Amino acid sequence: MLTASQVLAGIVAALHLYFLVLEMFLWATPYGERTFKRTHEQQLASKSLAQNQGLYNGFLAAGLAWSIQTGALDVRIFFLGCVVIAGIYGAITASRAILFAQAIPGAIALAVTIAART
Repeated sequence: MLTASQVLAGIVAALHLYFLVLEMFLWATPYGERTFKRTHEQQLASKSLAQNQGLYNGFLAAGLAWSIQTGALDVRIFFLGCVVIAGIYGAITASRAILFAQAIPGAIALAVTIAART
């Protein structure tokens, strides 16, 4: 169960690294525009907000990587909990797709990590 927790947390961390790159560097590119279904003008107008958001996703990825490297399950639970809460909030306020891209993978990894802890 511990190995499954590490693998799933690694997948969630990789997703958040992808979100970092997408939001910080690809936001106002054709790829970012297609991904978020927004015009170039809309992407340019929100670019600095997206870059800030991407930075936070990087912190989540770093925290999860740290928990994997150290084996600290309490740290992993904390960061996975943050991922789930952020995903739920994003699904409510921005796009339902965030529930499937962020909250559900995080919740699965969180459940497995909690089970590995006992």
